Formats: sequence, structure tokens, C-alpha cells
Amino acid sequence: MEVLERKPSTYDILRAHGVDRRTFLKFCTQSAAAIGLTSAMVPQLVAAMEKKPRIPVIWLHGLECTCCSESFIRSSHPIAQDIVLNLISLDYDDTLQAAAGFQVEEIRKKVMKDYKGEYILAVEGNAATNDNGVYCTIGGESFTNILLETAKDAKAIVAWGSCASNGCVQAAKPNPTGAKPVYKLITDKPVINVPGCPPIAEVMTGVLTYLLTFGELPELDRQGRPKMFYAQRIHDKCYRRAFFDAGMFVEAWDDEGAKKGWCLYKMGCRGPSTFNSCSTTKWNCGVSFPIQSGHGCIGCSEENFWDNGPFYQRLSNIPVPGIESTPDSIGKTLTVLSAAGIGAHLVSVVARKGVRNLTSNPEPEKSEPAENQNPENRGN
Repeated sequence: MEVLERKPSTYDILRAHGVDRRTFLKFCTQSAAAIGLTSAMVPQLVAAMEKKPRIPVIWLHGLECTCCSESFIRSSHPIAQDIVLNLISLDYDDTLQAAAGFQVEEIRKKVMKDYKGEYILAVEGNAATNDNGVYCTIGGESFTNILLETAKDAKAIVAWGSCASNGCVQAAKPNPTGAKPVYKLITDKPVINVPGCPPIAEVMTGVLTYLLTFGELPELDRQGRPKMFYAQRIHDKCYRRAFFDAGMFVEAWDDEGAKKGWCLYKMGCRGPSTFNSCSTTKWNCGVSFPIQSGHGCIGCSEENFWDNGPFYQRLSNIPVPGIESTPDSIGKTLTVLSAAGIGAHLVSVVARKGVRNLTSNPEPEKSEPAENQNPENRGN
């Protein structure tokens, strides 16, 4: 009877590299924190790392600038070295691997055959569809055909970055190459969109960690983005939010407001209408993010952001639940709210005085008129 050899798990690989148990548990704890899991879920992640085989990954590159790969290899929690060498089995990546030419394509087809229904397809960039996809070809084959062929037997599909998730600059008007994001070409199975130009490194590694741990897709929003990273507006956690609420805005890049860190909304910041974790996870190992560096958010994790007006011109009307849509109306709103507050305070004072008067000088109770004592007449 033939005994099938067990495929190595993440823990097996880590031990082979000299990682002790203590360091492994620390690695799991950091990974759990990165994807927003509670401490109670850490044992489940540990079990997955110990027992489940590594995830085979095919990473394709279409029309893009490789900024997503650049972001990925700069991840810190967990670091990209641990992800690439231990957590996943990155069997095909025509940007990072040493092999080239037809040999690379043979590797891709072998992974598709050996791990049918088990591998993850990671896509960076989008596909050119005009003129039979001639504007993006690999090994003489259009990227569009390669994408569709590789996606057919994939267990899960992850679209890295705005190019793959929503089209980005290639799909902006007039879109001469007919560039389309992944979800518009692959419609028979769900696609995990991880937008951003590029996406945050820890967000990318967090998605892969989740897939390994639970063996299923994370909860997605209406744009196919993982809610654990894209459920909150940048505006809600921005440290400049207090200035927005106070109506204190930067009017020019070199004015006093800019020097004091006031709100950048009037300078075109899309933070109030952009969902991402930039203001919490931040960039470069949590050091900063664009708004903290003095530049407004351009909304790169939202669809059609390239066609959504000039980046340095504020949107006149944006759907922002719970607050006014334009800073010009904030002063009026504050005035109305202040007046309402004063009015409520006066009503409260009068009411309290009335109660004291009734307590100290109670008046005889008056009986209702005869016509009001009939229930049928009340409310008429």
C-alpha cells in the first residue's frame, strides 16, 4: 500500500530553518494581530500553521508598475521573508523568480496540474482586452488568456492593488488598451479585491494568513474588499479629524494651517470618502501615511479614483454619513447646533423652574371638561 508523503506545514519549514517554539508562537501572535483576530483565536491560527500544508501560490503580472510586489516584500508584521519562504509556497512569480522564458510557463502549468483546486491565484495588474489583448503578452500569449486559464482551477483569487481591483490609471478615460480589472473577467467565482496604489504590505500578508488559517474567504464588502481592512473610512481615524470638525482647513500648501497640521480636505483630500486602513496600520512599518506626511488622500482604494476629479481640488459634495458634506457648510451647521443647544438649555431651565414652583405651590387639580372625559372625543 502506497503511503502518501505529508506536505510540509509552515511550522515544519520554520523548524527546518532553526526557529524555536517560542519564536513560532510569537510569529503566530503577530500574524493574528495583523489580521485583527482576538487573542482567543490565536490557538486556531497556531493549529493551522502546525498542521496545514503551505499554500501553493501562482502570482501573475499584467498591466502594472510592480508597486504591489514592492510593497509586499517590505511587509513587517509578519515580515515578507516569513510569508514568502514559510507561510506560502510561491511557486510562480515572473518578477521575483530566477527562471525565465518558456521554463517559467512550464512551472505555472505544472503547479496548475499538481495542485488543481488547491492553489491561490494572486493577480497584480489588469488585462488589456482591446485588439485581442496584444498590449500585454507573456511568452507570446495574451495576459487575458493566461489569466482566464490559470483562474479556472484556482481555490481562491486575490487581486492585488488598484490595477487588478478596479482598473487604476490603465482603465482611466479614454482607456485605449481596454484594460479591465480581474472581477470583470472572472465572473464564475469570487475575487478578493485588495485595492491601493499600492496596497499596504501588512494588509497583503494578512489576507494570505487568513486564507491559510481558515481555508475560506474573509468577509467582503460590496466591492469585494476584506472588511477586516476596508470597513472604516480613513477620515474616521485620521488625527486631523478634530480640525475638520472645527472648520480649520489648509487653504494653501505653504500657509499656517499646513504648518500646524490642519485638515487637508479643501486641498483635495479624499479621506472622508475612502475606505482603507492607512490611518491605523499606516505604512513603512507603521511609521506614517500620506496624510500624516502632509499630502491629502487620493482615494486609491476606491473605484474610478483616477476619473474622480483633480486630486488637488476638493469634491463639492461627497456622501459622508453623520457629518456635513462640505466644509463651507460646517460653520452654518455649528451655528444651528449652537442655537439649538442654547434653546434646549433654556427649555430645561424653564422646565426645572416650573417643577420647583409646582412642588412649592401646588395648585388644585382641575377636572377635564365633560366633553373631554369621553374617550371618543379625545384627540379631536
